[in-house]
Amino acid sequence: MDLFVVVVVLALLFDFINGFHDAANSIATIVSTRVLSPFKAVLWAGFFNFLAFYIFKLHVADTVAKTVDTGAITLLVIIAGLLAAIFWNLITWYYGIPSSSSHTLIGGFAGAAWAHGGLKVVKMKMIWPIIAFILLAPVIGMLISYFNSIILLHLCKRAHPATADKWFRRVQLISSAAFSLGHGGNDAQKVMGIIGAAMLVSGKITSLAHLPQWVVVACYVAIGTGTLFGGWRIVKTMGSKITKLSAFEGVASEAAGAVTLFSTGTLGIPVSTTHTITGSIIGVGLAKRISAVRWGVTVKLFWAWIITIPISALFALGFYHLLHYFV
Repeated sequence: MDLFVVVVVLALLFDFINGFHDAANSIATIVSTRVLSPFKAVLWAGFFNFLAFYIFKLHVADTVAKTVDTGAITLLVIIAGLLAAIFWNLITWYYGIPSSSSHTLIGGFAGAAWAHGGLKVVKMKMIWPIIAFILLAPVIGMLISYFNSIILLHLCKRAHPATADKWFRRVQLISSAAFSLGHGGNDAQKVMGIIGAAMLVSGKITSLAHLPQWVVVACYVAIGTGTLFGGWRIVKTMGSKITKLSAFEGVASEAAGAVTLFSTGTLGIPVSTTHTITGSIIGVGLAKRISAVRWGVTVKLFWAWIITIPISALFALGFYHLLHYFV
């Protein structure tokens, strides 16, 4: 079978898995607050994910493709990286751990390139900002959502609880749409970058600016379908295990996540929507009281985030050497 076809199939499979693993974050708050049913939430998020392509273009996709030297990118490297990313995503999904699919893919891509050309081919100057935002993204989201909650509580202190809840359930449609736009501009582009890299290596395009429209459509369809089929393990962790959410808190956390993702997406930094929305949910929990946050769950998530890139890189290194026996 043509190795390029294998890359495309694995990339779309990863995107599908990413849908029920990572993209579930973009609907977790609005589903857990019961503003939308899971099916309607997927359609809502999918539309704004797709719309994001026309707003953010391919900043993040370009960054993912440039994390290793161009000369070290081969179809075998890409395949090994994708296999590692798929493997780690399935493990973390099974245990309901919302780790970052973005970082899984970047770690896999870097590890496979390392196996092919040595550590020198990995562009650490591109990867260090990504590593830094493992901590920065949730902290930024947490701070913004905390102050969002305080401000909104002050503005609504004289409102009747039932009336306030009714309005916040409507406003959450807007905040959820904004977060999905940020998600589409950041997370949903990473597979486009991988397929684009494969097309560059195969001589099918000369730059990512010439990425065919079918790649964009196929990636969004795959991620949306995956969310519909299996994202509820992650939705449960994000929507109820960290802290209990109301529509008011859903608005505060989604707005904070959207601001963070819009900023990093524009800068081309592939941060994790998982980390961002987790920090935002912690922020609204802190606005109630420190004990409202289930810190045991939060600490476990943090350690999963820390090990994702190195573990994915090691898996990719192993897959690369294994593939050499068959290809």
